[in-house]
Amino acid sequence: MKIAQSLRPSFWRREHHLDKMTLKELVSAYVTYPAIIAYAVLAAGAIALFVRRPAPLAPTLVAIAAATLVYPLVWYVLHRWVLHSRWMWRHKMLASTWKRIHYDHHQDPNHLEVLFGALHTTVPTIAVATLPIGWGIGTALAGHGAHAADAPFGAAMAAFATGLLTTCFYEFCHCIQHLAYKPKNKWLAEMKRQHMAHHFHDENGNYGITSFFWDRLFGTYYDRPQRPQKSPTVFNLGYTPEVAEKYPHVAKLSGGVATGHPRQREAARQDRAV
Repeated sequence: MKIAQSLRPSFWRREHHLDKMTLKELVSAYVTYPAIIAYAVLAAGAIALFVRRPAPLAPTLVAIAAATLVYPLVWYVLHRWVLHSRWMWRHKMLASTWKRIHYDHHQDPNHLEVLFGALHTTVPTIAVATLPIGWGIGTALAGHGAHAADAPFGAAMAAFATGLLTTCFYEFCHCIQHLAYKPKNKWLAEMKRQHMAHHFHDENGNYGITSFFWDRLFGTYYDRPQRPQKSPTVFNLGYTPEVAEKYPHVAKLSGGVATGHPRQREAARQDRAV
């Protein structure tokens, strides 16, 4: 089964599997991962632009708070209705994107190389989700001070930087959820438990990462006892061999359609190799 790959520095020429890594190894991999470095650089750039054209204190703080609060909702909407969509695989132009941004992750949930989102999809999404909010807040709360004219731009930069840094936080929490590590913190432990259910029991729910507030509000939150039957499509998101016959784009890119637990598939490949 082919997992999406891209050119990376030497450290990334080998595969990293979170269920075989220590916390120390994860931290090392995380801080050197190209996407995380890119988010940090973009956030630094946004902060520098804010310093150059700062917004007043009130719109800055409100923009930061708004970007932080809207992030879980944006993630929920995208995760449920885009990443778990059953329409992207139908179109050849979208199939490769869907495969890279989520299908590969569910095919092998512990594969670090496909856990992080692809920059060409995540950065524009963060920008769309935060820049208009910051600009609107800056416009509404500009006031009449020395930096009033720069308020929309400055607040937009503050919101964008917040979105990028929040993404870094979310991605690290996401890594922790897939790491062979039992968090001592109750919040992290519960977060991991619910996300593992999403990946290994039933993909049709528990769409949150750090918060399941929107799952509870929209009725997609669940505990395993509430859904005793395991979803047959938890690893392929409904892209079954039957679907692939009609819409073959993802299957061609993947070298087929894999079913079953990824570690069982790996063991079967090793047995065949012997």
